[in-house]
Amino acid sequence: MLAAQHRVQSPPLLSGIDPYSIENIVDPYAFHHALRETAPVVTLENYGVYAVGRHEEIRQILENWKDFSSAGGSGIQDIRKPGKFRIPSKLVDADPPDHTAVRATLTRILSPKLIRSWRDIFEREAAAHVGKILDMQTFDGMKDLVESYIVTVFSEAVGISLPRDAVIAIGEMRFNQTGPENAVYHNAMAQAEPYLDWYERSVDRSGVLPGSIAEQIYAAEDRGEIEQGVAKSLVRTFVGGGTDSTMAGLGSCLFHLAKSPAQMAIATESPEIMRTALDEGIRMDSPFQIIYRTANEDMEFAGFHLEKDRKLGLWLGSGNRDPRKWDNPDTFDLTRKTAGVHVAFGSGMHICIGQMLARLEAECLLTEFARRVRTVEFAGEAESRPMNQMRSLKKLPLRVTAR
Repeated sequence: MLAAQHRVQSPPLLSGIDPYSIENIVDPYAFHHALRETAPVVTLENYGVYAVGRHEEIRQILENWKDFSSAGGSGIQDIRKPGKFRIPSKLVDADPPDHTAVRATLTRILSPKLIRSWRDIFEREAAAHVGKILDMQTFDGMKDLVESYIVTVFSEAVGISLPRDAVIAIGEMRFNQTGPENAVYHNAMAQAEPYLDWYERSVDRSGVLPGSIAEQIYAAEDRGEIEQGVAKSLVRTFVGGGTDSTMAGLGSCLFHLAKSPAQMAIATESPEIMRTALDEGIRMDSPFQIIYRTANEDMEFAGFHLEKDRKLGLWLGSGNRDPRKWDNPDTFDLTRKTAGVHVAFGSGMHICIGQMLARLEAECLLTEFARRVRTVEFAGEAESRPMNQMRSLKKLPLRVTAR
């Protein structure tokens, strides 16, 4: 990274577009286009932060923690500053060396062997849930299939009871707190209020199940592998990131299968292709639309001068539809080789630590869906769940026929 020179210009202003308006949260693609085509880095006039929407620059920033820090928090606020302070997550809001031991401990706990051991449970629940919606024929793809399946299998894996309504309310609170204090933020905080006590109790040591991921995290704290008092925060982070994001990704897959009969035909012809369908679903509609980093120093990046301590918003959803990276980026294509290329799981040392779990959950449900469903179509209009950070569906009316 080159030291900034005075002759280097600041990123151009992107004015007249508020990415956090309800309209742009629900339908972000015009904003994404403007963001990508204006410059590699822009300044958002409304918020005084930088914004990046191209795939290559997003990847570079995610993989360079020395220049672009996570310690200021993954949201628009700098959590180190007075009035914005909150206790940082040692997993999400941290750089090395603070991040290193925590990441290593969780990586050891979430071993491939452990995750593979859950396949039978996930396949059993996938069969039961697909059988249920085939009996119903017309159903809500989010509530009746995706959300019901994920809260069931994730509860067993992580070792915490996760009632659907509580999970949805807490998720909306968490993924609105990373943005500005706008209308969706205030609404989410009010909706979550009845569930806050449950949330704290559910991730407490006394509430987790023996042999679960959560219990292993607390055991690692007891052994001194992570700092005392950190385990509860890690369990909270894992629950928050592991439910809503996977629900969002599965919802995207079902939406695009209903929208694209040709792609559903590919799935029914070769159900094994659904092993990697989640990657294309989250490329198309990235669950985490945006994450933030903070510039550690004055510097030059992508031809522009960036100021120290200024936040950079990385619009992952924009980068994953960047025509500089993808052919026909707005087309859902099950044959596209996108795993390891898209940035929906992040990149670098903060890449999603639960992605193997999410992939297995998705593989089991979507493969069973392709094996047993002949056709899927919309039975009504899909409805978005507006959140500052996350893109997800609230309702997905579908109609299916059995094979």
